[in-house]
Parts: sequence; structure tokens; C-alpha cells
Amino acid sequence: MTMPEDRVEPCAGIVMPAFNEEPTLQTAIERVLASPWCAELIVVDDGSTDRTLEIAHKIEASDPRVRVLEQGRNQGKGAALRRGIQEVSAPIVIVQDADLEYDPADYGALIAPILEDNADVVYGSRFSSPGPHRVLYFWHSVGNKLLTTVSNAVTNLNLTDMETCYKAFRREVIQSIELEEDRFGFEPEVTAKVARLGARIYEVGISYAGRTYAEGKKIGWRDGVRALVCIAKYSPLGERVRSRR
Repeated sequence: MTMPEDRVEPCAGIVMPAFNEEPTLQTAIERVLASPWCAELIVVDDGSTDRTLEIAHKIEASDPRVRVLEQGRNQGKGAALRRGIQEVSAPIVIVQDADLEYDPADYGALIAPILEDNADVVYGSRFSSPGPHRVLYFWHSVGNKLLTTVSNAVTNLNLTDMETCYKAFRREVIQSIELEEDRFGFEPEVTAKVARLGARIYEVGISYAGRTYAEGKKIGWRDGVRALVCIAKYSPLGERVRSRR
């Protein structure tokens, strides 16, 4: 449920990792800043070699809500999120990609369960929404459902879309978690760790406009393999094994 317009107050800190997103970054940032929920936007440049950093700094100079952090070299999405999340001061943290696949118009629905004090963490599901979805790769959808199913079996959750970018957290919850993964392993890692915390987790449907590899999509089959490794690594058994080392 989206909160009524007369109750909207900027309360979300948006963390946007960006690596070579020159074609989409300006529009992505403009859409985030147009949201009435946006209190601050932290763009973490992950060692881009195009004009991503230049564009981000230009917008930073024109809007006090925007802060740009530089990784210096490419370390991965997880590393960029780990840094950006710790810099958020707003009460709610939202993860936002810079590629226009996810629509900030969904922020209201995404954070409503937190504002109503029903949830500590909310996942935006691409697979449980009547909203518009771009039709793309069959095997990607199979891979996403497989990873979500395996993750659910380990965490005892019933998510429909563990791999979604759109995740919202109470700031104190996500900042209390020690994040370790540098790349796309962030998704199964954070899922396992919020489940272990006993956090109240909700899921809401969102729209999705996925892009093709020709349009700049970066995740591939190797990231899917790494996600399976991370599901095992951060499972209760995996954590016990690691604690004995």
C-alpha cells in the first residue's frame, strides 16, 4: 500500500552504486530526486572509466541531498553498497541501481510496511506484482527462481524474489550487519543475515524494466554460481564452519 500524499515526508536515504553508467545515470538520479520520499542520495562510483563520476559530481554540486563517494578502483556492487550504507543518516535505507530497471515511483509502496511499523526490511518483488514488466530472458527468470528457492530453504523465508535490487531497511538494522561480499553476493548474504537477526521482513510488488546485455546489463552466470556459494557460506551450517576456523 502506498502512503497518502499528504503524509509524505522525506525519510529515505538512497544508496546508488554506479559503474560505467554514463548513458543512464543522469536520468536515474533525476528520478530518485523527484521522489518525495528522498531525503538523501549517496552515489558510490565504483571506479568508472567513462563519464559516470563527472556526471555524478555535477549533480552533487547542484543539489545538497546528493553526496558522491569514490571507490577509486572497481571493487564490485557489494563493496560500493557496504560503503554507502554506512554513510546514510536518514531513518530508512533503500538500495537503488543506476540502470533504470527499477522505478523510484515504487518507493511509497516499498517503505509503507516500515512506516506503519509492520516491517524492519522490505523486498520489492518483480514476480508478485500486477505492474508492468519488460519481457526478457527465460533462463534469467529460471535462475532467479532457483536462487530464491535455495535461499528460502536455508533461511526458512518465503520470498518470491531474493535477488531483487529493491530492498528497504530500517537504518539501524542494516547498519548493524557486517557485510562482507564485494560483488553480487550481497543479495544472498544480506538476506541470510536479516533472517538470522529475526527482522520482520515484508515483500511488495514492484514494476520492472529489465535491460539487455547490449544495453549494459552486467550480471551473468558466474554471479549466479557465486550466489549459490554465498547461500551456503552464510547458512547456519556455513557460519558454524567459519566460526571454527
